[in-house]
Amino acid sequence: MDADVIVIGGGLAGLACALRLQREGLRPLVLEAADRAGGRIATDERDGFLLDRGFQVLQTWYPAAQRLLDYEALDLRSFYPGALVRIGDAFHRVSDIWRRPAQLPEMLVSPVGSLGDKLRLLALRRRALRGDLADLYARPERSAPALLGELGFSERIQTRFFRPFFAGVFFEPELEVSSRAFEFVFRAFALGDTALPAGGMAQIPLQLASRLAPETLRTGQRVERLEADGVRLADGTRLRARATVLATDGAAAAGLLGREPTATRGTTCFYFAAPEAPFAGPYLVLNATGEGPINSLLCPSNLSAHYAPAGQALVCVNVFGARHNPDALETAVRRQLRDWYGEHVDVWQRLAVYRLPQALPVQHAGVTAPQGPMRVGEQLWVCGELAAPPSIHWALASGDDTGADLSRGLRTGSSPGPRPRTAA
Repeated sequence: MDADVIVIGGGLAGLACALRLQREGLRPLVLEAADRAGGRIATDERDGFLLDRGFQVLQTWYPAAQRLLDYEALDLRSFYPGALVRIGDAFHRVSDIWRRPAQLPEMLVSPVGSLGDKLRLLALRRRALRGDLADLYARPERSAPALLGELGFSERIQTRFFRPFFAGVFFEPELEVSSRAFEFVFRAFALGDTALPAGGMAQIPLQLASRLAPETLRTGQRVERLEADGVRLADGTRLRARATVLATDGAAAAGLLGREPTATRGTTCFYFAAPEAPFAGPYLVLNATGEGPINSLLCPSNLSAHYAPAGQALVCVNVFGARHNPDALETAVRRQLRDWYGEHVDVWQRLAVYRLPQALPVQHAGVTAPQGPMRVGEQLWVCGELAAPPSIHWALASGDDTGADLSRGLRTGSSPGPRPRTAA
């Protein structure tokens, strides 16, 4: 027997599962096809800059993240609770007045929405924070725009704030996502900080991986086929275990299970090196003009000096979709940036462009919270994207819960898991 449990996938769900198994005295073996752990969460180093692969942030409210991560060691750097919104030919600051009450006068005159819209934000906040997560995911479901319309929000604030801000989270330009998914994200923004680890987002999976016993994580190990008592790797190696956990991204998991992959949304992310940041402060910049390709912009080096060499700034620009010609898209992006920030943009140097066609699963109607670990075979379990909604919280929670359930069964010698749910 090569291990007690083989965990396929070294992303957050797989790492959380393996850590729980290890804490319970079992021997997990994590097989990761890539050359590093982390799944979608990765940070590349280039010319002294740290480049996260796409727009990724940590919401510090996430309950599973609070349990499983050491925030102090991650040295988290928080964004301003709000955003800079481009409306017409000017930027306007939008603030969370529950966190920044001194900004109430500024918010009252902001052109982002009417006074009634701003008062309705209180009702939306109360709604999103009411009850626990089980209650939130049991509410009647509709699209996020339908919910906002029912609550009385004007088209103006939907266009100038909700769509550019939350559509950038889901990679859905029209914010056509489940109202449950929308309320979950709204709750996260309301109750915690939006942050980056000082050394890049990859520090999150690296922190988890560092807690595993030596030889537990094997990178460059692609699983070709699932077998009754283990797996077969692409090089023909056969590995056996008492149970197997499938913790890959949705597309890879569907392939191993012989199913159709889940639909995804894509994004394109440009990184530029600049002599100085185009704005001061830890802000997210949103495009509410209705024109140009840019959805959002940020300067990670404004939050942490580790993101850029001394005397330089890192600028990150995010665009919906991943089917663009990068060079043609860059021309359009630079044209819009020049309108916003002037000729200084001309000297910015492109460091990298990430086209991520499978950046995030779609979150249309049918979003539910996990009702327990998911078993799809006698000794085969699934955690991560096929078992839970996409987010850092649900990846960690799904992996940890699956590891806990498996460990109970394996320690007693019984079939793991009390009444496991079956995959649809």
